[in-house]
Amino acid sequence: MKQNLFKCLPLAFSALFLGGAVQAQDKSAEANQLSTWSIGINAGALSPISPLGGKNDFSNWKTDLGYGLYIKKQLTPYFSLRLDGVRGKLKGDNAEPFDGGTVNMSSVSAFETDLSYSGSLNAVVNLFNISMFNKNSALQLYASAGAGLAGYKVKTATGSGTLTDYAAGKTISELIIPVGLGAKFKVAERINLDLGWTVNYVDGDNLDGVYRTGNDKYSYAYGGLEFALGKGGKQLAWHNPVALTYDEALQAKQTADALKSDMDAQKAENAKLRAEMSDLMKDTDGDGVSDKFDKCPGTPSGVVVDGAGCPLKVPVPVVQEKVIITEADRKVVADAIKNLEFDLNKATIRAKSYPTLNRVAELLIQKNFSLKLAGHTDNTGSNALNMRLSKARAESVRTYLVAQGANASRIEATGYGEEQPIASNKTAAGRQKNRRVEFTLY
Repeated sequence: MKQNLFKCLPLAFSALFLGGAVQAQDKSAEANQLSTWSIGINAGALSPISPLGGKNDFSNWKTDLGYGLYIKKQLTPYFSLRLDGVRGKLKGDNAEPFDGGTVNMSSVSAFETDLSYSGSLNAVVNLFNISMFNKNSALQLYASAGAGLAGYKVKTATGSGTLTDYAAGKTISELIIPVGLGAKFKVAERINLDLGWTVNYVDGDNLDGVYRTGNDKYSYAYGGLEFALGKGGKQLAWHNPVALTYDEALQAKQTADALKSDMDAQKAENAKLRAEMSDLMKDTDGDGVSDKFDKCPGTPSGVVVDGAGCPLKVPVPVVQEKVIITEADRKVVADAIKNLEFDLNKATIRAKSYPTLNRVAELLIQKNFSLKLAGHTDNTGSNALNMRLSKARAESVRTYLVAQGANASRIEATGYGEEQPIASNKTAAGRQKNRRVEFTLY
């Protein structure tokens, strides 16, 4: 099922390629005069390795001849779709150790892979193709990425033996992801020199007949020629819309020069109008409001005024009183925490806790402190029940303090349930410490 799906990929890529071409036919009248189709041929070095990192299954990889063909549709000066095909062979062995002297102990000593076919659809982006004063550049740097399908046959050898078929000599088909960089040089109006390098990431670990829990990859460094097709005299890929914008700017400048005399006449009229309005714009005290509209003339220099020329009223800054908490204040709170008791599984405060709570209320009234109450429980019972109980106990303490005259707006009550223990819940003593209400003055 997987192979049948992959075999349909080239047809899908071709359909997408042709569909994009149809959509781009009527971009503009000028684009129709430029060549947008091209074909390329290339040859270069195929290597079963990537300089970008990753494990190599063989310590001695070899470079072999590869060759390719592509057809490209240029959609904009900076973006195109390219259908690539590459063939060749990939080879490697363990005749030499890895860098660092490590010897490859694999039972497979050598391999040879015949890349029967490799087809991919790639998006190509021109990274550099701008020259301000030339409508057509002579150098392009580009990047490409895409997806496709590769079919290959693998032969492997063990020890010093001869190469034998891997996978019963069947052609293996795998998804590939090619990523590349390149440079083009225009050698004629319709011919380009194309230099590039592509790393192909294979969706499988069978390219060399050895499994090492990592997908294989191979590189293709190439050089070739690209030929523009169609009736267009120039190539859209070399077309520079920035230069056309520059031409339009020059034409706009000529139009502006033609209107210069009218502008000069308008400036003279404006100068006359300003002279006639000098009395209306007079500002004796220099506050930015003319004398005609200034309701507070004679404002001292530097004073900020409103629209009527009168000084703005600056609000008196509010001085925030600094809160100072003493050790004696903390002892009052600590005593209240120490003596605070509730009825079992209830939020009712026992009477023995009243005297120390009364002293906390007096402290809040006298010094206008703020107080945060945080209720906590042990892990006995459900989490929801403990959350409600801790909140209820904190609120019960808050209600009592407010009843004694404390400012309700300065007391905050929060319940945390069993979420913040200060001791182990595995012992009775630990659970007793966790059943608490914490007081925080500020």
